[in-house]
Amino acid sequence: MTTESVTQTPAATGALLASVGAKVRARRKDLGMTLAQLSDATGLSQAIVSQIERGLANPSFTTLAQLAHGLDIPVGRFFAGQPDSASPVVRRHERRNLRGVTRESVGEAVHELLTPSTNGALEVQWIVTPPGHDTSATPFHHSGEEFCLVISGKKDVYLDGVRYSLSEGDSITYSSEIPHWYANSYEEVCVAIWVSAPHAW
Repeated sequence: MTTESVTQTPAATGALLASVGAKVRARRKDLGMTLAQLSDATGLSQAIVSQIERGLANPSFTTLAQLAHGLDIPVGRFFAGQPDSASPVVRRHERRNLRGVTRESVGEAVHELLTPSTNGALEVQWIVTPPGHDTSATPFHHSGEEFCLVISGKKDVYLDGVRYSLSEGDSITYSSEIPHWYANSYEEVCVAIWVSAPHAW
């Protein structure tokens, strides 16, 4: 289990942690779950879940992903989002950076939102992964469907342990309910466009 920080945080961080905790508590109560039941569903201790709900813990992203899975919601639901754009156009310099919002956007990987709203049925991302990027330690499993088109470089997509190697111009479509993860085990950066429906976070 990951270690949580319970030290003092800056005001902005404290407000975010309080917001995340309130959302966890509200969703748990909506589902009629007790702390013990959420603890069982997530593998987290009741003490940590309680601290998170009260805004007293600074959970790692892995912990938030466990909570999201146990509450059956996208992990991004915990985060206060930026206002959606009123325009249907997303300029390159206006792309929303998803670092720290989606579980995949870790390390040196770049995840940028290509759709202007978080309220639509589709989520389209511009994803850049460096050599060595690997999410096999935390496979994904959620409702919906996904599509990927590799723009440049190479990428391996694993579906329930079966590897599909994609090169420039290749695409793949699959049910998000299949346990899946990604790896760039090659020597060049991979650029891809990823589409999820419904919105994954």
